[in-house]
Amino acid sequence: MLQQTQVNRVKEEYYPKFLQKFPTLKALSLASEEEVLASWSGLGYYSRARNLYKTAKLSPNGLPTLYKELLQLPGIGKYTASAICSFGYEYRVAVVDTNIARVIKRVFALKEPKESLVWERAYGFLNTTYTKAHNLALMDLGSMVCLPKNPHCGECPLLEYCQGSKTPELYTQTKKKVYEKMELFYGVLIRNNQIALTPSTGTMYKNMLQLPTVDPIEENLIGEFKHSYTKYRLSVNLYRVATVIDAIVWIDLDKLDQSPISSLTKKALTLIRIKKESIDVNLY
Repeated sequence: MLQQTQVNRVKEEYYPKFLQKFPTLKALSLASEEEVLASWSGLGYYSRARNLYKTAKLSPNGLPTLYKELLQLPGIGKYTASAICSFGYEYRVAVVDTNIARVIKRVFALKEPKESLVWERAYGFLNTTYTKAHNLALMDLGSMVCLPKNPHCGECPLLEYCQGSKTPELYTQTKKKVYEKMELFYGVLIRNNQIALTPSTGTMYKNMLQLPTVDPIEENLIGEFKHSYTKYRLSVNLYRVATVIDAIVWIDLDKLDQSPISSLTKKALTLIRIKKESIDVNLY
């Protein structure tokens, strides 16, 4: 849940509820994918939820204890497998996340190194006596002291060993992200306190329920809003419609929180509630 998501949002809104509903891998494996996506609704990056679900299906009684076996599970890469081995099983393995990688690049003055070199250096100065504490300390160091911008070098316990302390900005990649702009057009059809949604078939929000796509008719415009999704910057337009050509699923308006809808659709529904006076009363 913490991948690409703010800690407080996960800690306060999602993690407790998700864990209460799915307290074990077994419980998760017995759920439907729709239930899992509904509990993940609003977090974004839904492939994370699908991979978590697939992994639970493959390992309902517990995760493998071997690093190589962990790597075979959906959504588990080198970092996650290492984190499980270090923090879960307390093996003597290095862990390299974004924060730790930044610390290593600066300490050893590595400018745009290959990933393999960063991991090699991580193992080179790993404290094999207190491995778990070592990895956790490096994570904290990267998140609170060795910051991407304006690092607090004077507070760093590694300062005297840091080869890049004079010019720390040279050892952090700061490539400017390139975003792709898209304009989306959705139809709003509400009857008998139910709204028409359709399963998404695109790469964005795959298998999630969304508003049906329509051709824009400006006189039927309800409203518009901006939304960001990974590399996309979206302009979303909502239109009042009487019919749609997409295959639709009718969802009770008071049960939307239990449905697998994306953060984009949630934002659209908020706008619909605000603008409902502009929607034809016959659609309610």
